[in-house]
Amino acid sequence: MANVTQWALRAAATVAIASASNVYASCGVESGKVSILSNDFPALHAVANMAETCASDKVTVSKNQTKDHRNLQVAALKANPAKYSSAIVSTSSIVPLLNEGLVRPLDDLVAKYGASLQPSQLIRVDGKVMAVAFMANSQHLFYREDILKLAGVEPPTTYDELIAAAKVIRDKDIMANPIALNTKTGWNLGEEFINMYSATGGDFFKGSSAQPNINNAMGVKALNTLKALTELSNPDYLTFDSNVTQSLWEDGKVAFAVMWGSRGSAILDDEGSESDIVASTRLVSTPSLEKGGLPATTLWWDGWTVSKNLSDEDAEATFKVMVKATSTEMMKANSEKAVWLIEGYQPNDAAKGVIDSVQNKARPYPMLPYMGSLHSALGSELSDFLQGKESAEQALKDAEAAYTASAKEQGFL
Repeated sequence: MANVTQWALRAAATVAIASASNVYASCGVESGKVSILSNDFPALHAVANMAETCASDKVTVSKNQTKDHRNLQVAALKANPAKYSSAIVSTSSIVPLLNEGLVRPLDDLVAKYGASLQPSQLIRVDGKVMAVAFMANSQHLFYREDILKLAGVEPPTTYDELIAAAKVIRDKDIMANPIALNTKTGWNLGEEFINMYSATGGDFFKGSSAQPNINNAMGVKALNTLKALTELSNPDYLTFDSNVTQSLWEDGKVAFAVMWGSRGSAILDDEGSESDIVASTRLVSTPSLEKGGLPATTLWWDGWTVSKNLSDEDAEATFKVMVKATSTEMMKANSEKAVWLIEGYQPNDAAKGVIDSVQNKARPYPMLPYMGSLHSALGSELSDFLQGKESAEQALKDAEAAYTASAKEQGFL
């Protein structure tokens, strides 16, 4: 998969474009059927809600927003016609759709109806526009300033500092389990390792091949850091996904959490938590593994696609509706919900952690056709090490073996 567009993450950290927006006065759709599959969090609710304003007697707009979207998308888009006319995807979840040829090139539709899109939003694969990015995301550090002051510790910039600070908080009986991460067995746990390994500067694969490259000193360091963090987390950390981690934060049970930036607006609003917790919450760059090192996170984009197995009428209707759904009009009404890659966006407090991580040169998540197989293998093979059942080296060996079997089955090796 070559020539992937360098989307606007780094620009979003330094420049907020304030020029006038070419927003559709209406959706411009005369007829068609539009159906959206996406993940389930506030920024995507805003997008889908704006899409629904395009519905009329001759235009239907429906949505399925679920955390299980990854498991549904391939089968749903293989149907003919596709069950969903647009899958909202991320850096990684678009890859299976590209591998199966389930999304259509958008160049013709961009030329006809995409005047309001910025060139930096156009995700190109092998020279063709395959998706339109509308927001940036990454995991980063949230910390409680009041708890750190009570413990007498400074805000950490490295994971060694964070672990040391958390131990002080525990030793002073301020909190028993002061850290929370998205470490649920499966995709979330795999992502946590990928974040840590990214901070080492190491490559996940050997050269330009699909041969894995994680069973090494950098992989061991990443795993040992992750284990040290989980030892300061609740014992049921292998069940923690984004919803659980957010709940722990809003309930005031943790002092440090690494969460997605897209959770920032919900964390900082006046719902679901006490005012003192909200007032003392700080969003900053993800820590590094060493002073001045790379942040232990990966940069992501979220964007929309148009399914291949559609009539031309429904494809055109879907494109127009999704342009409206991710317009400046939508962004201005929901500016606090994401780091938007949309014309006119001005960063706010909820965006600070993502933007700090970008400015500290966090690496993008690898957009490779076989990265998903490695991610899955990591998610399924690392929990035994975290529970003390095997060594880091054995866990990494098991992950490489599981990946290799999958990659061979898919023809990557």
